Amino acid sequence: MKRSFPFLLLTGMGLLSVASATAQEPSTATATFVDANGNEIGNATATETPSGVLLDLSVDGLPKATWVAVHIHENGECDPASAHDSAGGHFNPAGRSHGYFSPGGPHAGDLPNQHVQPNGELRAEIFNHLITLDGPDDGIRSRALVIHADADDYESQPSGNAGRRLACAVIE
Repeated sequence: MKRSFPFLLLTGMGLLSVASATAQEPSTATATFVDANGNEIGNATATETPSGVLLDLSVDGLPKATWVAVHIHENGECDPASAHDSAGGHFNPAGRSHGYFSPGGPHAGDLPNQHVQPNGELRAEIFNHLITLDGPDDGIRSRALVIHADADDYESQPSGNAGRRLACAVIE
């Protein structure tokens, strides 16, 4: 969908005209979360901005009233039979250390911990300035978003001691 923004144009003769400028919608991608049994439990939208990507998550059926880690993983595969190990390690195109507290960190796939509500719902908007949707090295389309059972400690290598993989979604 394109947005039109009206503006006024002053001509050389002093006449006022109304014209329209068109702005392009930002590039987006979507992802559907599946749990360890392969059941769909939520979704995400990734929206490109001029300075990174905004992730909008809506996931149900998570452990109630707890903090969980969310990461971008290198592979775009979410196989419940492998406990989502098919998603591979964290997305790390720059070869950095894991975690916000680590010297030389974080990975491009590191994201802040998120709190799950007492009813098991996670609703979050997460911004990451280290990624793009379709860049040659930092692009996340065709990679996976993974929600882990525990909070990330932001320093243990290679993945923050975040625990098992509860849910996974391929960014498409």
